[in-house]
Amino acid sequence: MTAVIINGKEIAEKKKQEIAEEVKRLKSQGVTPGLAVILVGNNHASRTYVTNKQKTCQELGMNSVLIEMPEEVSEDELLSRIEELNHDPQIHGILVQLPLPAHINETKVIESISPNKDVDGFHPINIGRMMTGQNTFLPCTPYGIMVLLEETGISIEGKHVVVVGRSNIVGKPAGQLFLNQHATVTYCHSRTKDLKVHTKQADILVAAVGIPNFITADHVKEGAIVIDVGINRNEAGKLCGDVAFDEVSKKASYITPVPKGVGPMTITMLMYNTLKSAAESINR
Repeated sequence: MTAVIINGKEIAEKKKQEIAEEVKRLKSQGVTPGLAVILVGNNHASRTYVTNKQKTCQELGMNSVLIEMPEEVSEDELLSRIEELNHDPQIHGILVQLPLPAHINETKVIESISPNKDVDGFHPINIGRMMTGQNTFLPCTPYGIMVLLEETGISIEGKHVVVVGRSNIVGKPAGQLFLNQHATVTYCHSRTKDLKVHTKQADILVAAVGIPNFITADHVKEGAIVIDVGINRNEAGKLCGDVAFDEVSKKASYITPVPKGVGPMTITMLMYNTLKSAAESINR
């Protein structure tokens, strides 16, 4: 068996075209979706992510505001700036690029963002709404996984999903979204005993553990659907995922590559959440 490649780049482009059309429609009603991104310090990777987000906003016709703050900015000053954005009617989404400097409490910062503008889907109120199946902003990477599967025509209901990884950003919310779609979900992680016993039961295996090539062919049952969330560098410095792609792709039925798999969907769903916030602001 050779797996069908789930091309996240192509699916992301399709979704972005749909978002751009909705942005035009909102603009005709006098509302331009606006995303504010706060960048603290000068972390190279964070700056690259922020630049990509700004570029995508502009491509889709959205308003993008970048607020740069020095590494030594006080927590109170950052929280004060977020509060201003919470009350700015031109801003529909607020994103604070993580990680933050050690002297700033990330939890306090996330909780200071209005749930109505929390387009990352990290606020405890939005996490709670997700857990209980309510309308809310869903975390972008897990949401992107669900859209990839939907666009590929893969049914989730009744499937056994095994998530390897338990981060608040990907692992935990991904499992919950699958549960919301009537899957049976098992959570595993790097310290799970007899990991292969669990992963080999998966109809859909999600690798989000952050270890290069951690999932090998003997973790995977024949015909499984494998979603690789990892973005790592191998010993040669080459970009790779959490899945040993060459060997696993010979055993899986569907697989996401790295790059051009889950990655492009993350920014796309951030744009979708910003659009959603702008649309909902009309009736707020």
